[in-house]
Amino acid sequence: MLSNSLIEKLKHEGFQYPASFLKAIDLNLVNFDLWYIMDEGKVVSRIEGLKRRYPARRLIPFARRDDNDDIACFEIGKGEKVEIIHDFASAGYEQRNEYDDFWKWLEVAVKEMIEYNKEN
Repeated sequence: MLSNSLIEKLKHEGFQYPASFLKAIDLNLVNFDLWYIMDEGKVVSRIEGLKRRYPARRLIPFARRDDNDDIACFEIGKGEKVEIIHDFASAGYEQRNEYDDFWKWLEVAVKEMIEYNKEN
């Protein structure tokens, strides 16, 4: 899913993926109906787009929501916090939510999946 070269490149930019995220990838926990973990090509593409749209932020996206433009990101300098960004919103209006860590985000993503599937 993520190559060692991307992981090393991001380390040189001051970012290291949290162990919790890497554990989820190792367990192949990547698709939650509404949310899914992006593959490396999408991550690289989104990083470049986020740099242009939100130059004051250093966002590392890892998941996308299928039914809107929300993406889940880590942000360099914010530790293991997960930022929910409404991509393509005007700068300053992109922030949707923040979770203390990947596990908290994952818990919410799974609950959203359960609720979505109960309704459908």
